Amino acid sequence: MPNSRTALSDDIICEILCRLGVKDLLRFRCVSKPLCSLIEDPCFIKLHLCRSLKTNTNLSIIIRDYEHFFAVDFDSLKTATKLDNPLDVGDDGICNEILGCCNGLLALRKSSLEICLWNPSTRKSYILPVAQIEYPPLFDVNRFDTVHTYGFGYEPISDDYKLVRMVEFMAIDPVTAVDMETEVRVYSFRTNSWRRIKGFPCCFKYYRPYGIGILANHALHWVVRRRTWSVIRSFVVAFDLGTEEYRVVSLPYGLGENVQGSVTALGGCLCLIAAYSVTDIIDIWIMKEYGVPESWTKLISLKHPDDFLEDTTRRKHIWDYLNVLPFANLKSGHKLLLQQDKSDWDFHWFSKFLWYDLTNKKVKTIMIQGAPEEFDDAYMLVQSLVPPDGYGAK
Repeated sequence: MPNSRTALSDDIICEILCRLGVKDLLRFRCVSKPLCSLIEDPCFIKLHLCRSLKTNTNLSIIIRDYEHFFAVDFDSLKTATKLDNPLDVGDDGICNEILGCCNGLLALRKSSLEICLWNPSTRKSYILPVAQIEYPPLFDVNRFDTVHTYGFGYEPISDDYKLVRMVEFMAIDPVTAVDMETEVRVYSFRTNSWRRIKGFPCCFKYYRPYGIGILANHALHWVVRRRTWSVIRSFVVAFDLGTEEYRVVSLPYGLGENVQGSVTALGGCLCLIAAYSVTDIIDIWIMKEYGVPESWTKLISLKHPDDFLEDTTRRKHIWDYLNVLPFANLKSGHKLLLQQDKSDWDFHWFSKFLWYDLTNKKVKTIMIQGAPEEFDDAYMLVQSLVPPDGYGAK
């Protein structure tokens, strides 16, 4: 009797496996050595990642509250799973900070000299080599302070992940201090090393929690101002991860002068949050075609910001409105997940999630079992097999 079983080709096996989640794939590595080799192959890892990105599947929200991390399945948003922290909280109480998220990897920082890349799905992490700060000759600790700003992303042409660190030497007294160039260094996956590039030409408008570079179209974005106190109007600058050049991003036409802005990303597109201090209105814009100013489209306009304030007796401040950020679109398209960032009187930042119904314009707080109601920050993460130490190219 002929054998009715037919061996499947490698292409068919890959097509089947790339539809599975990371948790299942990690478990299937124990089935056989050939299957384990296939799942750990860099080509399959990229194939699995590309399909997840294309189909908008295998999405998790990573939440951090001081020293703990939680993962929540985006499709359900019901139960959070506590994750092991790859970097212990130091004796000085400094907590880990998320520096960016890309293709399933998180860049974490405990101090300026301790940074790691972490894949929460595979539980693997990698400590980056130390990059010392090169202080300018005129630097004086009594006259200057240092502020660290980061950004993390992937550059497809060179197939390389890059972490950018910018150190701005801030004058304690801007009237008498000498202007100093910002030190910029780039870490490369492929070389496993840092190198210095030309300095950042502007000053950052915001630091934490808005000092992290926003990744969109293989570039990092910050809201900045000119390196002079006589010019206070802000604008958006992008750092191209491929060319490693800076460029100004055109904003929506007619924003006006009395507007405060911040940037974020929604579904891979650059977003601008424009808050008007005079009218207490916040507009959220999305650039549907990157680099095309005419593609800026107003996503929503919030005309009653008090809906976002739990304590309506507190004096209203433009920051209360500026810190309502679009986080994700519900797949049905009728709801928008918002992240509201606020600070107390001690300037401790905390966040919470809100559903915004695009049809009836109503806001509802989200409660996720096992997750803190208020947290420090959160990132949308696509579950992947991407190793934090590269694909063995080192």
